[in-house]
Amino acid sequence: MNAHLKVVPAAVSDLELSQLDLRYQGHRLQQPRLEEQLLASIAQVGIQEPLQGVSGGSGAILLNGFKRARCARKLHLHTVPFASWGTDEVTGILQLLRGARPHALHLLEQARFVDELKSQRGMSVSEIAEQLSRSKAWVSVRLGLVAQLSSTVREALFSGAFPVYSYLYSLRRFRRLKPAAAIDQFVTALRGKKLSVREIEGLAQGFFRGPESFRAEVLKGNLSLPLQQITAGLPDPDDCSEVERVFLHDLELTHKGMLQVISKSSDPRLQSGPFLVQCHLLTSGMLSRAPAFVQLLRQLHDRTGKA
Repeated sequence: MNAHLKVVPAAVSDLELSQLDLRYQGHRLQQPRLEEQLLASIAQVGIQEPLQGVSGGSGAILLNGFKRARCARKLHLHTVPFASWGTDEVTGILQLLRGARPHALHLLEQARFVDELKSQRGMSVSEIAEQLSRSKAWVSVRLGLVAQLSSTVREALFSGAFPVYSYLYSLRRFRRLKPAAAIDQFVTALRGKKLSVREIEGLAQGFFRGPESFRAEVLKGNLSLPLQQITAGLPDPDDCSEVERVFLHDLELTHKGMLQVISKSSDPRLQSGPFLVQCHLLTSGMLSRAPAFVQLLRQLHDRTGKA
């Protein structure tokens, strides 16, 4: 192993809690249940493992040990053991990523710090891979994961309000089928609900692949009925025939088109002469078919509601 990849020994000293710089707290996942257990342990035996980071100015920039720091604050401790990895933040982040405990950081935490090195510290994918003794593909996968996270989803995941496992293994696969805004809506509707992984999986299937009525209930926060439907067994669209799937897709596109027309029709920028002529012709044709279309929808709705 090259010299620049060796773990740097850190000297441990007591540091006042107020001197900790928490700028990287948002890069680490909060785990409320685990933190409750840690709080009880620290209350009995104190902090057994030092917090880690780099020295900066009159204090220290924390990189590892945010749970311990929050527990110490709750217990009104004034000092904490701190191990410094030097004074350079980039060196400290690399030290954290290549530490002796490879599983200490979650995949999402690795992704946030790798993104920090590239987007904020100017390191290339090749440089990061070399410094961490990893492949460029390893680095790229984590950068891609960060790029997929909207601010809404990122905040919910890192604050502990939405299960990381459910996002990675239930929601991400819907990104290819649904817009990012739909993922945001789902996470917002379920954040903080303390649902099981299985319940979230079932709600996700119904929300992204089920009927609009199911989706509407989830968005309202009325989860009792959707959860009952999951227990009863929500029909899987994959069980439909090819003709049925195509027709369901047509209905979904029609519904989306209606919503877009409703939201855009009052835009004051829709005013040019050519637009007005074309719009008038199209709306005339649609209005002439509207009564028959609405009647057909009502009949279809009544017939399928008896299934």
